[in-house]
Parts: sequence; structure tokens; C-alpha cells
Amino acid sequence: MSSHTVEPSLPPPSENPESPLGRRELARTHRPPSPPGPPGPRLPRLPRRLAELVDTHALALLRATVGIVFVGFGVLKLFPSASPAEQLAVDAATKMTLGLVPETVLLLSLATLETAIGIGLIAGRRLLRPALVAFFLHMGGVFSTLFLLPDAMWQPHSPAPTMEGQYVVKNVVLVAVCLVVATHEWSRGYRPRRPDGAG
Repeated sequence: MSSHTVEPSLPPPSENPESPLGRRELARTHRPPSPPGPPGPRLPRLPRRLAELVDTHALALLRATVGIVFVGFGVLKLFPSASPAEQLAVDAATKMTLGLVPETVLLLSLATLETAIGIGLIAGRRLLRPALVAFFLHMGGVFSTLFLLPDAMWQPHSPAPTMEGQYVVKNVVLVAVCLVVATHEWSRGYRPRRPDGAG
């Protein structure tokens, strides 16, 4: 007569809530549903392409903008009393030249110079570097009016600039823009020197 012992059956590990695997399975099956979150930000196609376009042509946009401003200011000086800064520019240029150059010639020269700078900035290529040099020289003359014509540039008994002084001071924005353009232009052909012995 054969005898055999019946071993007690145990639930599978996944069904035993006391086992680590069973606890993980129970937590997975009884996890409360998470509320749906807000959808991720999606940039519209048009602004994204516009941003890429501006990023690609940023330097050309900067120099062309300054160039348009200079062409506009230069052309205005070709017409009598059309430019609000006409007399201011003539007075400063007269002091710089010690009154040896007639005002008509000075105004025509300034108009030609500013127009040429603007065209050079817009066209770029071989005209860009001469235009940048002329721009910075011209800006030196423009800012000198703050010292050459103090009565017109500064309010009496106050360090605040007059309307004409503000007209001059605002050019720091154009200088900053052209500094960025010039830095990129003059650094294009620069190659760092190789250390001695480098192949």
C-alpha cells in the first residue's frame, strides 16, 4: 500500500500579496489613473521659420538696417531744411574745419558721406569694410559735438541732454550694431596661429 504525502499548494508569487513581486503586481494593477496633463508647447510653423530666417541672416539684417538709416539721413541733407539735424551738423563741421570750408560744401559733403556709408553697408561684400571704417570715423565726428557745442547739447545747470543732445546720444545703438558687424567681418579671415611643431 503506497502512501504519498500531499504537499500544500502555494499561490504563485504574483498572487501572493506578501511577496515583493506580488506587492509590485498589486500596485501596478491597482494604481489610480493619473489625470491627463496639459499638452506640450508647440511653436507654430510660421514663427519658427521666421526665427530661423532671422537667425540665419541676422548680420545682414543689422547692417542693412543701419545702411537704410544712413541713406535716409544722407538724402535728407541734399534738400535744404529737410533734415532736423542739418544746422547742428553744419555748426559742428564748421568748428572742426575752423570755418575754412563754406557751409554749403560741408552739408553736401556730409550728405554724400552718409549716403555712401549707407550704400556700402547695404551692399556689403567689398564695400563693407570701407563703409565700416568711414562709419566709425563719422561717428567720432558726431559724438564730438557733445563737447564742441555744449550749449546746444546739454541743458543748463543739468547733466541731462537737450533734444539735440539726445539725437546724438542715440547713435550709441548704431555704433553697437556696427561693432557686431565689424567684429564678424574682420574675424572671418583670422586663423589662430598653430603652436610650434604642429603639422
